[in-house]
Amino acid sequence: MSAVTVENLFKTYPTSFPRLKKFFRLSVKPPVTALINVSFEIAEGEIFGLIGKNGAGKTTLTKIIATLVQPTSGRVSVKNFDSVKDEVDVRSLIGLATAEERSFYWRLTSEQNLLFFARLYGMKDKQARKKIDEIFNRLDLTELTKRRFAELSTGNKQRLAVARALLPSPPVLLLDEPTRSLDPLAASEMRALIRSLEGVSVLLTSHNLSEVEELCSRVAIISKGEIRALDTPKNLRFRHKQTQKVKIMFGKISEDSLRVNLSDKLRNYKIENHAETLSLSFEREADDNSLGKIVSFLTENGAKILDIETEKPTLLDVLESYE
Repeated sequence: MSAVTVENLFKTYPTSFPRLKKFFRLSVKPPVTALINVSFEIAEGEIFGLIGKNGAGKTTLTKIIATLVQPTSGRVSVKNFDSVKDEVDVRSLIGLATAEERSFYWRLTSEQNLLFFARLYGMKDKQARKKIDEIFNRLDLTELTKRRFAELSTGNKQRLAVARALLPSPPVLLLDEPTRSLDPLAASEMRALIRSLEGVSVLLTSHNLSEVEELCSRVAIISKGEIRALDTPKNLRFRHKQTQKVKIMFGKISEDSLRVNLSDKLRNYKIENHAETLSLSFEREADDNSLGKIVSFLTENGAKILDIETEKPTLLDVLESYE
């Protein structure tokens, strides 16, 4: 069963006051198409990743699912509720945490802010305080309970946004770069928290591609408003041209002789001279035998192989191939 269904979604932002601008002979920019025929589903309990460069359409898509923006055409449903016709029901099912949160009250403390929003969710004070204490403990925010929002660091403001999203225990979470501005330890704890959310469907947008690979069962790549690829991180890498970056460290031999003999074996390579060793870096197709040939050549010429490093394609390589 799908928790979120996106069907044939289009979003175009029209030009504002075109007639007025023409009357005053101002330049009129064309309408901006943010989303083009976007379709996908998020399963119950799935952590679904959405990646793309700035301006690709991630934020617009997230806002449409959260009912903050209406689509030009197409449909979004959350737990079978339509995001336009049943927006009140959809909002009750969603927790939203954005990267640049501006709706908190800067003069209130962290606790007072969450208590205010808990009342908007219809929670009783006793129930709300208990839930706030629980979330603060999970996010390691207890020491910041009495601190005013204005005094919090950017990272702690981000964690408080996630805390608010978790407050009503929603079945669907929309997390826009949840670890942005967090230190490595806090980011690790945030990822652990996301993994621990049993039965919660998560849409995760992030520029941290290793984080997406770690957390998400499936990933959609969006570029210029279109979903260009959707699969597991492993399959996305496999579909990408399988090249490997190779670096071989070995004991010193004649560098001039090495260059002469490599010219007919490798097209592009780089030799670096270190204190007592040389390193050879090159790229190869994953299924060719160039690595074996180079290792054989080096050992036959008296080089002692010290280390071989290989680097497989990452989600960044895949993402860049669709731009």
